[in-house]
Amino acid sequence: MSPDDLWSIGELAEHAGVTVKTVRFYSDQGLLPEARRSSGGHRRYGPEALEQLRLIRSLRSLDLPVSEVGRILGREDAAREDALEDAVAGQLRELGSQLAALRWREAALRLLRDCSAEERADRLRLIGAVAAPPSTAPLARFWRFLLPARLPARLRSAIIDAAVPQPPTDPSPAQVLAFARLHALTTGVRLDSDLCRPEFRCAPDKYRPAVLYDGLGEAYALAAADLRAGRSPQQGGALDCFVAAHAAAGGTADSPAFRQKLSSILVLSADPLVDRYWQLAGELVSPPAGPAEPTMGSAHDWLRAALDDQLAGAG
Repeated sequence: MSPDDLWSIGELAEHAGVTVKTVRFYSDQGLLPEARRSSGGHRRYGPEALEQLRLIRSLRSLDLPVSEVGRILGREDAAREDALEDAVAGQLRELGSQLAALRWREAALRLLRDCSAEERADRLRLIGAVAAPPSTAPLARFWRFLLPARLPARLRSAIIDAAVPQPPTDPSPAQVLAFARLHALTTGVRLDSDLCRPEFRCAPDKYRPAVLYDGLGEAYALAAADLRAGRSPQQGGALDCFVAAHAAAGGTADSPAFRQKLSSILVLSADPLVDRYWQLAGELVSPPAGPAEPTMGSAHDWLRAALDDQLAGAG
């Protein structure tokens, strides 16, 4: 140290292993305390500046912006710890997003590398339309259009959450392709088109969509358990719940005649676009190796098949 036990800016830089320019920058930002100025106007620093500079470098090594570093250093004791904890949590979230984007890009590149020249142009077009990491907003918009307007907000949100698959954090090339195709499917739909909805066809004043979709959610959950267990479509609680939901929504009772009518309605209500959505959603949520993960669409198909099998046996 100099005779007055203070360091010059060059001496502080040397002790900290940084450049004079770095020390000057942090001083100008108000992050390094100056003990005083020399008679010639030169900055002088005490030992506390070295500790502060080391802390600044540690925080900056975590890629915290200078403004965030200043906010942390401006706090005292417990408040500083809270600010540091918040900053670390924020950096972890940002890093997670960056890693997800890198994994997505890696899988997309592998998808393009491992396909034929004839497939590459189409796949490149599909992938190029999707952000990295991908957004599920177009899929949610598709379902907001598809669902009946009279659904309560709570139920609508729950259905959309269940219907919109989240991209895997570490996707396979096949899952990237499935999501890209889902994105293309939902963004290519005219939202004023006449898509079929799974509604019971009856007098509008009797139809209660909330009753239907509440009941369908329960039926799909029961059917999903059967699907995971590898059971073939069959009679039981899931099918009874499925039929009861349609009957209650239309203000009628379950009966053999109603089940026959419902089977016909479900055939008429089938929509190739929605079927394709569920096919791609199943490819997206299922692991590359292992059994397929049930979706609301696969549960619906299982229940339709169970109803048809029951009717065929009764006939």
